[in-house]
Amino acid sequence: MRLGGTAHVYAPLSASDQTKIQGQGTNDGNPSGTTDYGGRTLIGGNGVGTTPDPSHYLGQLLGANGAGAPEASLLPSTTPPVSFRTGTAAGSVVNGGVTFGNIPADAAVASLEMVAWDNTSGLYPTWAQASVAWAAGLIAAGRSAEFNINTIGGTTNTPPGLLPGLTSFSLYFAVPEPTTAALAGLGAAALLIFRRRK
Repeated sequence: MRLGGTAHVYAPLSASDQTKIQGQGTNDGNPSGTTDYGGRTLIGGNGVGTTPDPSHYLGQLLGANGAGAPEASLLPSTTPPVSFRTGTAAGSVVNGGVTFGNIPADAAVASLEMVAWDNTSGLYPTWAQASVAWAAGLIAAGRSAEFNINTIGGTTNTPPGLLPGLTSFSLYFAVPEPTTAALAGLGAAALLIFRRRK
């Protein structure tokens, strides 16, 4: 997130923050942008042991082979999720290489997206677990905009950096989807009301 530029991940403003923000801010580079994160703090911006504690947040890349893959086809890397950094690197995950089981080495192009989430409870160490908790409104999480990277690393190609494709984003609480039972109940109530009107 800091090779060839910068992109950052921001913590939610509060436990009721449902605002999704994506895009480069004025403190980002390659390119810099005008996205306003409205007072949100960089994850790790206040240091370890403070809120938002970088050791409580995890980030991971999702990807698929080819350009412009549907978001639903993006799978987590086989490299485990990593925590966030502090100091001048706040808002960035710990550096390291990433491997995918669904993108061949030296692929011409891959579709990627970064995800990040709050794992303060320790209950959501994987994106598979975290994404379900996020959809239920239990934790804050977020996604970068999807982007393409050309000439993926392998035995021939040198692994590329994520910039300028990766953009900054914020974590937020998703609005939980109604359950099937709740939707069925609403449908039944609507039918009863409709019948009584006749």
